[in-house]
Amino acid sequence: MRSAQAERKTKETQISVCVQLDGGTVSIFTGIGFFDHMLTALATHGGFGLTVNTVGDLEVDCHHTVEDTGIVLGQAFAKALGDKSGIARYGSFFVPMDESLSFASVDVSGRPFLVFDGSFPQERVGGFDACMCKEFFRAFAFAAGLTLHVRVLYGENSHHMIEAVFKAVAHALKAAVAVTDGTTVLSTKGALD
Repeated sequence: MRSAQAERKTKETQISVCVQLDGGTVSIFTGIGFFDHMLTALATHGGFGLTVNTVGDLEVDCHHTVEDTGIVLGQAFAKALGDKSGIARYGSFFVPMDESLSFASVDVSGRPFLVFDGSFPQERVGGFDACMCKEFFRAFAFAAGLTLHVRVLYGENSHHMIEAVFKAVAHALKAAVAVTDGTTVLSTKGALD
């Protein structure tokens, strides 16, 4: 099974993540209810097993907790993917959620990049600052070595819009990490980095 663990301990956060690309238990705790909900959606819609245990300085705000969780999750994904041989590499997906529509496209390229086109009308959803959606995906994409494009096409409710983003990324990732022949790297260079 393609799986990996990663940890990070700083003065701001202590994080442990376990990822299973081919499915498994989902258990999320970050101290931010809405963020837990989004990570659960990411795992469920991506078909991933995911365990996240984050303790962060929430007395400051949610920034360090969300960003650092993205870093550690990305590191675990990168380890689980290994040399990236035998995967589809690319995935794209649209997700509607009520009045909102979001799109994500991913290349498991080894070359980290994020394009995030979207803004949210409400600044907070529970204990989650809406601006942290972009920061989470930047941290995740750069740590995982992904080229990730996200677009929020429209919406009126930040909860729906952010949830559509997480689900779109999940489905795009699911397609990109799907096993093909299991032996070759989909690149004219013969390597992904």
